[in-house]
Amino acid sequence: MQLRFTANNGEIDKLIDELLEKAGGIHHPTIVREMILAAMKAGQDTDYLADLKLLSNTMKEMRYTTLVFAPYRQTKKVTIFGSARTQPDEEMYLKCVDFSRTLAKRGYMIITGGGGGIMQAGNEGAGSDCSFAANIRLPFEQSPNTVMLKNPRLITYKYFFNRKVAFVKESDAIAVFPGGFGTLDEAMEVFTLIQTGKTSPKPLVLVDDEDGYWEQWFKFVKERLLVKGFISPEDFSLFTVTKNVDEAVRVIEEFYINYHSIRFVNGELIIRLNKELTAEQVEMLENEFPELRRPDTRLIACSARPEEADEPDLMELPRLAMRFDHQHYGLLLAFIRRLNTF
Repeated sequence: MQLRFTANNGEIDKLIDELLEKAGGIHHPTIVREMILAAMKAGQDTDYLADLKLLSNTMKEMRYTTLVFAPYRQTKKVTIFGSARTQPDEEMYLKCVDFSRTLAKRGYMIITGGGGGIMQAGNEGAGSDCSFAANIRLPFEQSPNTVMLKNPRLITYKYFFNRKVAFVKESDAIAVFPGGFGTLDEAMEVFTLIQTGKTSPKPLVLVDDEDGYWEQWFKFVKERLLVKGFISPEDFSLFTVTKNVDEAVRVIEEFYINYHSIRFVNGELIIRLNKELTAEQVEMLENEFPELRRPDTRLIACSARPEEADEPDLMELPRLAMRFDHQHYGLLLAFIRRLNTF
């Protein structure tokens, strides 16, 4: 029979409902029901074993990722990318240890790829108790570092794409140290996700070395990408380049002085704040960032929308709302930094 996600599957729907009840403890059963149907539909749609294995392993990895990170949902986390080949006596290794240690002392947890080099430096500075490691099975260069070897927050992935989801989804900020192809791949993906609104706004800090690794990259971006129109001037709001550890930490902390988080509700962008803005401050933001709003719409202060009731711990936060122009995620980062000045 042809299965449907709507409840029109007759006896199958009854069996799924019975299964959910029998299992017990199922949260959000409507969503879980769709997941069961998706698995069954996949089994009907393809007889190619490799495709089904990929779907199965993907869900298993993402389920375990959620399990590991869930107890720390309220703790801010910073993902650190960088070369696995950086040695413990090198400048950038020591700088990364200092950076992650400073963040851990201020209540942050650190997420790394769990390998050597910059990844080990990040875990070393934060310490095992304040660290996560999203490791990847590779034939060379990637085994768990000594800090995270038997840590319950060590996750070893088969698929790069699941690992990348964890790096970005679970983080409140990203710091990228110099590295090779893997580091650049991870950094460019974060750029793309923030620029296109496929992840929530978050600070992206490029921590430079004395040779200007990121300065040279920045020059390329200005002289090639910007000049040719491949990016917009507002995209430079997506990131900060710095050689200074204290500045890197400050960029991350200042991003959350007043800004808390965002959510879209019925096409409306809801910006949740830690403290309420005055009418004059809201008007100032509206006048300074007109491009963010769709024509003939306003930026308004508001309370939580009814649809946000599934996040009860956030319901009391003050909010701003607007009909957002999705062409301007770079400018949205600048907007958030501005509201943090009030």
